[in-house]
Amino acid sequence: MIPRTVYESEHEIFRDNVRKFLEAEVVPYHAEWEKQGQVDRALWTKAAQQGFLAPTMPEEYGGVGADFRYNAIIDEELARLSLSGVGWGLHSDIAVPYILNYGSEEQKKKYIPHCVSGEVVTAIAMTEPGTGSDLQGVKTTAVKEGDHYILNGSKTFITNGQHANLIIVVAKTDSKAGAKGISLFLVDTHLEGFQRGQNLEKIGMKAQDTSELFFDNVKVPADCLLGEEGKGFVYLMQELPQERLSVAVNAIANTESILLQTIDYVKERQAFGKPIAALQNTQFKLAEADTEVTAARVFIDKCLELHVDGKLDIPTAAKAKLLATELQGKVLDECLQLHGGYGYMWEYPVARAFADARVQRIYAGTSEIMKVIIARALLEQE
Repeated sequence: MIPRTVYESEHEIFRDNVRKFLEAEVVPYHAEWEKQGQVDRALWTKAAQQGFLAPTMPEEYGGVGADFRYNAIIDEELARLSLSGVGWGLHSDIAVPYILNYGSEEQKKKYIPHCVSGEVVTAIAMTEPGTGSDLQGVKTTAVKEGDHYILNGSKTFITNGQHANLIIVVAKTDSKAGAKGISLFLVDTHLEGFQRGQNLEKIGMKAQDTSELFFDNVKVPADCLLGEEGKGFVYLMQELPQERLSVAVNAIANTESILLQTIDYVKERQAFGKPIAALQNTQFKLAEADTEVTAARVFIDKCLELHVDGKLDIPTAAKAKLLATELQGKVLDECLQLHGGYGYMWEYPVARAFADARVQRIYAGTSEIMKVIIARALLEQE
């Protein structure tokens, strides 16, 4: 394996702490959490005590001011162990940075320390029953009335939907202005008119609470507008590279882990009187997978370096997500095949990983949307 140069010694010390925590506090309970449809809320508090929630937040808001590589390490270790029910990535990599980057000073002081301490769990509500990747097509509305906005609409497929007590809601403040009519709001789930729907039953990521959310004449104080009115779409586009990098980091780490587990398995599994690792087909499949995963890992690490330096652009992030998630699906399918019938059994990690991975090509922008973004950048070059 090619040595990784993106991380320094202090990062690896942090990784060791994360790994030990996950093996003690998450691994023994994850299967049970899959049955109950969500992790225990207490896990968030335990993670916060270890500094695992939103570590990139500045010290003045309760964080430690770490660089994004610390977030990536948490993502990688969760993925390595296929702990797909833990929603810290959505919280730390996606939602909380919106508050830091676009919130007022008052909003930052009010919310970020509690996000770091685990008292506040965040979610971001973009997707609606009738809209997926088309963010400009959202139907949820926020109408200004005096010192409040009246919020109406519904959202679906919302990660952390059951645990979240602060939700960033994407809504139309001007239905005739297209992308320029979209705004973001910080919505406290205690507000009257807010209702959680059912915890959705998925084919994978069974321990992750993914929910429907409903807003029925919710009176949102005007000071809960995040950033400027009408700038929501711009904010969403600016934050998507980090979100897509986060997905790519997760995808390649999980793929590496399952591939290593498969190598161990084929050395032990017997067929025709010898380990299937002795069969040329097995060797060729593993060689192809390892070669592609190694190449992808180098690219994803480079993207991580670019992001830490503030240089990761939208098309490159799209390439990272497209490459890593498509490769994850391909390699995990081959790994499951090498497990034979046992690969289809839920008790085997490869089966869980196979089911969990399918959504990676859908959320944070589908593979098709990634191709559109990449192609558009190519065709616009002079």
